[in-house]
Amino acid sequence: MGMASALDTLCGQSYGAKQYHMLGIHMQRAMFVLVLVAIPLAIIWANTRSILVLVGQDHDIAKEAGIYARFMIPSLFAYSLLQSLSRFLQTQNIVYPMMLFSGITTLLHIPVSWALVFKSGLKIRVFSFLHTNTWTGFSKEALHNILNFLRLAVPSAVMVCLEMWSFEMMVLVSGLLPNPELQTSVLSICLNTAGTVWMIPFGLSGAVSTRVSNELGAGHPDAARLAVCVVLVIGITEGILVGLVLILIRNIWGYAYSNEIKVVEYVAVMMPILAASNFLDGLQCVLSGTVRGCGLQKIGAYINLGSYYLVGIPCAIVLAFVLHVGGKGLWLGIICALVVQVTSLIIILARTNWEQEAKKAMERVHNSTVPVDPVS
Repeated sequence: MGMASALDTLCGQSYGAKQYHMLGIHMQRAMFVLVLVAIPLAIIWANTRSILVLVGQDHDIAKEAGIYARFMIPSLFAYSLLQSLSRFLQTQNIVYPMMLFSGITTLLHIPVSWALVFKSGLKIRVFSFLHTNTWTGFSKEALHNILNFLRLAVPSAVMVCLEMWSFEMMVLVSGLLPNPELQTSVLSICLNTAGTVWMIPFGLSGAVSTRVSNELGAGHPDAARLAVCVVLVIGITEGILVGLVLILIRNIWGYAYSNEIKVVEYVAVMMPILAASNFLDGLQCVLSGTVRGCGLQKIGAYINLGSYYLVGIPCAIVLAFVLHVGGKGLWLGIICALVVQVTSLIIILARTNWEQEAKKAMERVHNSTVPVDPVS
Protein backbone atom coordinates (compact mmCIF):
# COMPACT_ATOMS: atom_id res chain seq x y z
CA MET A 1 0.00 0.00 0.00
CA GLY A 2 2.85 2.37 0.84
CA MET A 3 4.65 2.26 -2.51
CA ALA A 4 1.34 2.38 -4.39
CA SER A 5 0.71 5.75 -2.71
CA ALA A 6 3.15 7.26 -5.21
CA LEU A 7 0.30 6.93 -7.72
CA ASP A 8 -1.71 9.40 -5.62
CA THR A 9 0.78 12.00 -6.80
CA LEU A 10 1.75 10.73 -10.25
CA CYS A 11 -1.68 9.63 -11.53
CA GLY A 12 -3.56 12.41 -9.76
CA GLN A 13 -1.42 15.22 -11.13
CA SER A 14 -1.28 13.66 -14.62
CA TYR A 15 -5.07 13.46 -14.66
CA GLY A 16 -5.38 17.07 -13.55
CA ALA A 17 -2.99 18.10 -16.33
CA LYS A 18 -5.08 16.08 -18.84
CA GLN A 19 -2.14 13.80 -19.67
CA TYR A 20 -4.55 10.89 -19.55
CA HIS A 21 -2.41 8.29 -21.31
CA MET A 22 0.23 8.57 -18.54
CA LEU A 23 -2.11 7.08 -15.91
CA GLY A 24 -1.96 3.65 -17.51
CA ILE A 25 1.83 3.86 -17.80
CA HIS A 26 2.21 4.84 -14.15
CA MET A 27 -0.12 2.02 -13.06
CA GLN A 28 1.74 -0.65 -15.04
CA ARG A 29 5.05 0.59 -13.63
CA ALA A 30 3.66 0.39 -10.10
CA MET A 31 2.36 -3.16 -10.64
CA PHE A 32 5.76 -4.32 -11.88
CA VAL A 33 7.67 -2.78 -8.96
CA LEU A 34 5.19 -3.86 -6.27
CA VAL A 35 5.11 -7.50 -7.39
CA LEU A 36 8.92 -7.58 -7.24
CA VAL A 37 8.87 -6.09 -3.73
CA ALA A 38 6.29 -8.69 -2.62
CA ILE A 39 8.77 -11.54 -3.21
CA PRO A 40 11.16 -10.76 -0.30
CA LEU A 41 8.16 -9.90 1.88
CA ALA A 42 6.70 -13.35 1.15
CA ILE A 43 9.96 -14.93 2.32
CA ILE A 44 9.74 -12.99 5.59
CA TRP A 45 6.11 -14.03 6.10
CA ALA A 46 7.07 -17.66 5.49
CA ASN A 47 9.50 -17.44 8.42
CA THR A 48 7.24 -15.49 10.78
CA ARG A 49 7.24 -18.16 13.50
CA SER A 50 11.04 -18.33 13.72
CA ILE A 51 11.35 -14.53 13.72
CA LEU A 52 8.81 -14.13 16.55
CA VAL A 53 10.48 -16.81 18.66
CA LEU A 54 13.86 -15.16 18.03
CA VAL A 55 12.62 -11.84 19.47
CA GLY A 56 11.28 -13.55 22.59
CA GLN A 57 7.58 -14.00 21.87
CA ASP A 58 5.49 -16.77 23.42
CA HIS A 59 5.95 -20.00 21.41
CA ASP A 60 2.25 -20.79 21.12
CA ILE A 61 1.43 -17.27 19.91
CA ALA A 62 4.36 -17.42 17.47
CA LYS A 63 3.19 -20.77 16.10
CA GLU A 64 -0.35 -19.57 15.35
CA ALA A 65 0.91 -16.28 13.90
CA GLY A 66 3.32 -18.20 11.68
CA ILE A 67 0.56 -20.44 10.31
CA TYR A 68 -1.66 -17.45 9.60
CA ALA A 69 1.16 -15.53 7.87
CA ARG A 70 2.02 -18.44 5.55
CA PHE A 71 -1.55 -18.82 4.39
CA MET A 72 -1.73 -15.08 3.74
CA ILE A 73 1.28 -15.04 1.40
CA PRO A 74 -0.79 -15.23 -1.84
CA SER A 75 -2.66 -12.11 -0.75
CA LEU A 76 0.59 -10.13 -0.91
CA PHE A 77 0.75 -10.40 -4.67
CA ALA A 78 -2.98 -9.87 -5.18
CA TYR A 79 -2.88 -6.82 -2.90
CA SER A 80 0.02 -5.34 -4.88
CA LEU A 81 -2.06 -5.42 -8.05
CA LEU A 82 -5.23 -4.30 -6.28
CA GLN A 83 -3.63 -1.22 -4.74
CA SER A 84 -2.26 -0.11 -8.10
CA LEU A 85 -5.65 -0.56 -9.77
CA SER A 86 -7.42 1.25 -6.92
CA ARG A 87 -5.12 4.28 -7.16
CA PHE A 88 -5.51 4.29 -10.97
CA LEU A 89 -9.31 4.53 -10.64
CA GLN A 90 -9.41 6.72 -7.54
CA THR A 91 -7.28 9.49 -9.03
CA GLN A 92 -9.82 9.73 -11.88
CA ASN A 93 -12.68 10.05 -9.38
CA ILE A 94 -13.97 6.63 -10.43
CA VAL A 95 -15.01 5.34 -7.00
CA TYR A 96 -18.48 3.83 -7.44
CA PRO A 97 -17.28 0.61 -9.14
CA MET A 98 -14.76 0.09 -6.34
CA MET A 99 -17.44 0.71 -3.70
CA LEU A 100 -19.82 -1.73 -5.41
CA PHE A 101 -17.32 -4.55 -5.74
CA SER A 102 -16.00 -3.97 -2.21
CA GLY A 103 -19.56 -4.29 -0.91
CA ILE A 104 -20.15 -7.50 -2.84
CA THR A 105 -16.83 -8.91 -1.62
CA THR A 106 -17.68 -8.06 1.99
CA LEU A 107 -21.07 -9.76 1.78
CA LEU A 108 -19.48 -12.89 0.30
CA HIS A 109 -16.56 -12.78 2.73
CA ILE A 110 -18.73 -13.23 5.83
CA PRO A 111 -20.35 -16.60 4.93
CA VAL A 112 -17.19 -17.89 3.22
CA SER A 113 -15.05 -17.07 6.26
CA TRP A 114 -17.60 -18.64 8.60
CA ALA A 115 -17.63 -21.85 6.55
CA LEU A 116 -13.84 -22.06 6.26
CA VAL A 117 -13.15 -21.24 9.91
CA PHE A 118 -15.87 -23.25 11.65
CA LYS A 119 -16.88 -25.98 9.19
CA SER A 120 -13.83 -26.87 7.12
CA GLY A 121 -11.44 -27.55 9.99
CA LEU A 122 -8.98 -24.94 8.65
CA LYS A 123 -9.67 -22.55 11.58
CA ILE A 124 -7.34 -19.56 11.01
CA ARG A 125 -5.97 -20.94 7.73
CA VAL A 126 -8.32 -18.83 5.58
CA PHE A 127 -7.50 -17.30 2.19
CA SER A 128 -9.10 -13.93 1.81
CA PHE A 129 -9.59 -13.55 -1.46
CA LEU A 130 -13.55 3.24 -17.76
CA HIS A 131 -11.76 5.30 -18.52
CA THR A 132 -10.66 4.66 -22.15
CA ASN A 133 -8.39 7.70 -22.33
CA THR A 134 -6.31 6.62 -19.35
CA TRP A 135 -5.83 2.99 -20.41
CA THR A 136 -4.22 2.70 -23.84
CA GLY A 137 -3.03 -0.87 -23.49
CA PHE A 138 0.14 -2.47 -22.18
CA SER A 139 3.23 -0.50 -23.06
CA LYS A 140 6.98 -1.06 -22.81
CA GLU A 141 7.19 2.51 -21.49
CA ALA A 142 6.07 1.12 -18.11
CA LEU A 143 9.55 -0.39 -17.79
CA HIS A 144 11.19 2.99 -18.38
CA ASN A 145 11.76 5.74 -15.79
CA ILE A 146 11.36 3.27 -12.93
CA LEU A 147 13.85 5.30 -10.90
CA ASN A 148 11.57 8.34 -11.17
CA PHE A 149 8.71 6.24 -9.86
CA LEU A 150 10.87 4.95 -7.00
CA ARG A 151 11.78 8.49 -5.98
CA LEU A 152 8.17 8.91 -4.89
CA ALA A 153 7.32 5.26 -4.16
CA VAL A 154 10.09 4.64 -1.63
CA PRO A 155 9.33 7.74 0.51
CA SER A 156 5.63 6.85 0.21
CA ALA A 157 6.31 3.35 1.51
CA VAL A 158 8.55 4.64 4.28
CA MET A 159 5.94 7.22 5.28
CA VAL A 160 3.16 4.63 5.56
CA CYS A 161 5.23 1.77 6.97
CA LEU A 162 6.88 3.80 9.73
CA GLU A 163 3.45 4.63 11.08
CA MET A 164 1.79 1.22 10.66
CA TRP A 165 4.80 -0.69 11.99
CA SER A 166 4.74 1.37 15.18
CA PHE A 167 1.17 0.22 15.92
CA GLU A 168 2.08 -3.39 15.15
CA MET A 169 5.17 -3.05 17.30
CA MET A 170 3.01 -2.13 20.29
CA VAL A 171 1.22 -5.47 20.01
CA LEU A 172 4.56 -7.25 19.60
CA VAL A 173 6.02 -5.52 22.66
CA SER A 174 2.88 -6.29 24.67
CA GLY A 175 3.94 -9.96 24.54
CA LEU A 176 6.88 -9.04 26.79
CA LEU A 177 4.65 -7.60 29.53
CA PRO A 178 3.46 -9.62 32.53
CA ASN A 179 0.45 -11.81 31.61
CA PRO A 180 1.27 -11.63 27.88
CA GLU A 181 -1.89 -13.50 26.81
CA LEU A 182 -4.14 -10.80 28.31
CA GLN A 183 -1.99 -7.89 27.15
CA THR A 184 -1.61 -9.21 23.60
CA SER A 185 -5.31 -10.04 23.34
CA VAL A 186 -6.43 -6.58 24.45
CA LEU A 187 -3.85 -4.71 22.36
CA SER A 188 -4.84 -6.81 19.34
CA ILE A 189 -8.50 -5.91 19.91
CA CYS A 190 -7.55 -2.25 20.19
CA LEU A 191 -5.48 -2.43 17.01
CA ASN A 192 -8.30 -4.16 15.16
CA THR A 193 -10.82 -1.60 16.41
CA ALA A 194 -8.54 1.30 15.52
CA GLY A 195 -8.04 -0.17 12.06
CA THR A 196 -11.79 -0.49 11.56
CA VAL A 197 -12.71 3.10 12.49
CA TRP A 198 -9.56 4.37 10.73
CA MET A 199 -11.11 3.34 7.41
CA ILE A 200 -13.38 6.41 7.58
CA PRO A 201 -10.57 9.02 7.65
CA PHE A 202 -8.62 6.78 5.27
CA GLY A 203 -11.41 7.30 2.74
CA LEU A 204 -11.24 11.05 3.37
CA SER A 205 -7.48 10.83 2.89
CA GLY A 206 -7.92 9.24 -0.52
CA ALA A 207 -10.48 11.88 -1.47
CA VAL A 208 -8.32 14.86 -0.51
CA SER A 209 -5.24 13.27 -2.09
CA THR A 210 -7.12 12.92 -5.37
CA ARG A 211 -8.64 16.38 -5.22
CA VAL A 212 -5.36 18.12 -4.29
CA SER A 213 -3.31 16.26 -6.92
CA ASN A 214 -5.94 16.86 -9.62
CA GLU A 215 -6.18 20.57 -8.86
CA LEU A 216 -2.41 21.07 -8.65
CA GLY A 217 -1.92 19.18 -11.91
CA ALA A 218 -4.55 21.42 -13.50
CA GLY A 219 -2.81 24.54 -12.15
CA HIS A 220 -5.53 25.48 -9.63
CA PRO A 221 -3.71 26.12 -6.31
CA ASP A 222 -6.64 27.94 -4.66
CA ALA A 223 -8.95 24.96 -5.27
CA ALA A 224 -6.34 22.63 -3.76
CA ARG A 225 -6.07 24.83 -0.66
CA LEU A 226 -9.87 24.92 -0.29
CA ALA A 227 -10.05 21.10 -0.52
CA VAL A 228 -7.63 20.82 2.41
CA CYS A 229 -9.70 23.20 4.56
CA VAL A 230 -12.92 21.32 3.80
CA VAL A 231 -11.51 17.88 4.56
CA LEU A 232 -10.02 19.10 7.85
CA VAL A 233 -13.45 20.26 9.02
CA ILE A 234 -14.97 16.93 7.99
CA GLY A 235 -12.13 15.01 9.67
CA ILE A 236 -12.51 16.86 12.96
CA THR A 237 -16.28 16.31 12.98
CA GLU A 238 -15.90 12.61 12.16
CA GLY A 239 -13.24 12.14 14.84
CA ILE A 240 -15.44 13.66 17.54
CA LEU A 241 -18.50 11.58 16.58
CA VAL A 242 -16.63 8.27 16.32
CA GLY A 243 -14.79 9.01 19.57
CA LEU A 244 -18.08 9.51 21.39
CA VAL A 245 -19.41 6.22 20.00
CA LEU A 246 -16.29 4.36 21.16
CA ILE A 247 -16.66 5.77 24.66
CA LEU A 248 -20.37 4.94 24.84
CA ILE A 249 -19.88 1.28 23.84
CA ARG A 250 -16.73 0.75 25.91
CA ASN A 251 -18.36 -1.65 28.41
CA ILE A 252 -19.79 -4.01 25.80
CA TRP A 253 -17.33 -3.80 22.90
CA GLY A 254 -15.00 -6.44 24.33
CA TYR A 255 -17.73 -9.08 24.05
CA ALA A 256 -17.49 -8.82 20.26
CA TYR A 257 -14.08 -10.48 20.57
CA SER A 258 -14.03 -12.48 23.80
CA ASN A 259 -16.16 -13.90 26.62
CA GLU A 260 -13.34 -13.49 29.13
CA ILE A 261 -14.39 -10.93 31.74
CA LYS A 262 -10.81 -9.71 32.27
CA VAL A 263 -10.43 -9.03 28.56
CA VAL A 264 -13.77 -7.19 28.39
CA GLU A 265 -12.94 -5.04 31.43
CA TYR A 266 -9.48 -4.21 30.11
CA VAL A 267 -10.92 -3.25 26.72
CA ALA A 268 -13.39 -0.94 28.50
CA VAL A 269 -10.48 0.84 30.18
CA MET A 270 -8.65 1.18 26.85
CA MET A 271 -11.56 2.57 24.82
CA PRO A 272 -11.30 6.25 25.95
CA ILE A 273 -7.59 6.13 25.13
CA LEU A 274 -8.48 4.57 21.79
CA ALA A 275 -11.02 7.33 21.13
CA ALA A 276 -8.36 10.00 21.68
CA SER A 277 -5.89 8.25 19.40
CA ASN A 278 -8.58 7.82 16.73
CA PHE A 279 -9.28 11.55 16.73
CA LEU A 280 -5.60 12.38 16.25
CA ASP A 281 -5.07 9.54 13.78
CA GLY A 282 -7.97 10.82 11.69
CA LEU A 283 -6.38 14.27 11.50
CA GLN A 284 -2.98 12.91 10.53
CA CYS A 285 -4.64 10.67 7.96
CA VAL A 286 -6.26 13.53 6.03
CA LEU A 287 -3.14 15.66 6.41
CA SER A 288 -1.01 12.79 5.08
CA GLY A 289 -3.38 12.51 2.12
CA THR A 290 -2.71 16.16 1.38
CA VAL A 291 1.03 15.52 1.57
CA ARG A 292 0.71 12.68 -0.96
CA GLY A 293 -1.38 14.86 -3.26
CA CYS A 294 1.37 17.49 -3.23
CA GLY A 295 4.17 14.96 -3.75
CA LEU A 296 5.78 15.77 -0.37
CA GLN A 297 6.19 12.14 0.70
CA LYS A 298 9.85 12.59 1.62
CA ILE A 299 8.98 15.27 4.18
CA GLY A 300 6.13 13.05 5.46
CA ALA A 301 8.57 10.16 5.92
CA TYR A 302 10.91 12.30 8.02
CA ILE A 303 7.99 13.50 10.15
CA ASN A 304 6.77 9.94 10.75
CA LEU A 305 10.29 8.76 11.60
CA GLY A 306 10.71 11.45 14.23
CA SER A 307 7.17 11.21 15.59
CA TYR A 308 6.99 7.45 16.09
CA TYR A 309 10.58 6.32 16.59
CA LEU A 310 12.12 9.29 18.38
CA VAL A 311 9.06 10.20 20.46
CA GLY A 312 6.26 7.62 20.39
CA ILE A 313 8.01 4.28 20.89
CA PRO A 314 10.50 5.56 23.52
CA CYS A 315 7.58 7.11 25.46
CA ALA A 316 5.60 3.87 25.14
CA ILE A 317 8.49 1.76 26.48
CA VAL A 318 9.09 4.13 29.40
CA LEU A 319 5.40 4.20 30.33
CA ALA A 320 4.92 0.43 29.99
CA PHE A 321 8.14 -0.96 31.46
CA VAL A 322 9.66 1.79 33.61
CA LEU A 323 6.52 3.39 35.03
CA HIS A 324 4.63 0.04 34.87
CA VAL A 325 1.51 1.46 33.22
CA GLY A 326 1.22 -1.71 31.12
CA GLY A 327 -0.72 -1.90 27.86
CA LYS A 328 -2.25 1.52 28.49
CA GLY A 329 1.25 2.97 28.50
CA LEU A 330 2.00 1.46 25.09
CA TRP A 331 -1.03 3.13 23.55
CA LEU A 332 -0.36 6.43 25.34
CA GLY A 333 3.05 6.40 23.67
CA ILE A 334 1.28 6.16 20.31
CA ILE A 335 -0.82 9.20 21.28
CA CYS A 336 2.39 11.15 22.01
CA ALA A 337 3.61 10.25 18.52
CA LEU A 338 0.32 11.31 16.93
CA VAL A 339 0.42 14.70 18.67
CA VAL A 340 3.90 15.37 17.27
CA GLN A 341 2.92 14.06 13.83
CA VAL A 342 -0.27 16.14 13.53
CA THR A 343 1.47 19.29 14.79
CA SER A 344 4.33 18.84 12.33
CA LEU A 345 2.04 18.21 9.36
CA ILE A 346 -0.09 21.26 10.19
CA ILE A 347 3.03 23.44 10.36
CA ILE A 348 4.32 22.10 7.03
CA LEU A 349 1.01 22.60 5.23
CA ALA A 350 0.45 26.03 6.79
CA ARG A 351 3.79 27.11 5.31
CA THR A 352 3.10 25.53 1.92
CA ASN A 353 3.22 27.84 -1.09
CA TRP A 354 0.36 26.41 -3.14
CA GLU A 355 1.20 28.38 -6.26
CA GLN A 356 4.71 26.93 -6.15
CA GLU A 357 3.34 23.42 -5.61
CA ALA A 358 1.12 23.83 -8.67
CA LYS A 359 4.19 24.77 -10.74
CA LYS A 360 6.08 21.74 -9.41
CA ALA A 361 3.15 19.49 -10.27
CA MET A 362 3.02 20.74 -13.84
CA GLU A 363 6.78 20.26 -14.19
CA ARG A 364 6.52 16.74 -12.76
CA VAL A 365 3.81 15.84 -15.24
CA HIS A 366 5.74 17.35 -18.16
CA ASN A 367 8.94 15.49 -17.24
CA SER A 368 7.14 12.13 -17.01
CA THR A 369 5.12 12.46 -20.22
CA VAL A 370 5.88 9.87 -22.91
CA PRO A 371 4.23 9.18 -26.25
CA VAL A 372 1.56 6.48 -26.29
CA ASP A 373 3.04 3.14 -27.37
CA PRO A 374 0.50 0.37 -26.78
CA VAL A 375 1.42 -3.24 -27.29
CA SER A 376 -0.42 -4.58 -30.33
